[in-house]
Amino acid sequence: MTWTKAELRVLRRLSTPERIQRFLDELAYRTEGEAVCPRQVLVERRAHCLDGALFGAAALRRLGHPPLLLDLRAVRDDDHVLALYRIDGCWGALAKSNFVGLRSREPVHRTLRELVLSYFELYFNLDGEKTLRAFSPPLSLRQFDRLGWEHRDEPLPLVAERLDALRHRRLLTRAQERRLRAVDARSMQGGMVGTVPEGVYRGA
Repeated sequence: MTWTKAELRVLRRLSTPERIQRFLDELAYRTEGEAVCPRQVLVERRAHCLDGALFGAAALRRLGHPPLLLDLRAVRDDDHVLALYRIDGCWGALAKSNFVGLRSREPVHRTLRELVLSYFELYFNLDGEKTLRAFSPPLSLRQFDRLGWEHRDEPLPLVAERLDALRHRRLLTRAQERRLRAVDARSMQGGMVGTVPEGVYRGA
């Protein structure tokens, strides 16, 4: 299965990571839980975090980058997924998020931990807790090529399961976690500009 001519016209316009991220930012935020493939994102013009990361990885691949995802694991909050890329040996990321501060990062981070820590202060829940705790190693989507992950929804539960099953690396010690301060009201307000309320984590 391949891209249609109409789809390729859209993808050709996404000729830099910046343009891919702009496209993701312009999509409506999708609140349904199940993931959809990059082709369906083009059809619906909607995406949530995993949809956006999958689309970002597919679009980055067309620019010559390997299709890589990274999972950010949180407590009392939703996880978040990034599409990774490297330029001059430094990591950057693309992402679709319901929160302003959890979107893209410039390729200036020397290590993945450094990249992940750039999300820490802006990763919070409605109770004002800083919730980011761990991150996965990169998951290559090449292993799912034979299943057609770019064009079909059916393989995506397997992608999500593999991502979740990866050994995640802790960011903080227990002592550091106990010392964390609550997010101030101004930062919370800024981080939630444009947030779709239906897509915000509200507990189990």
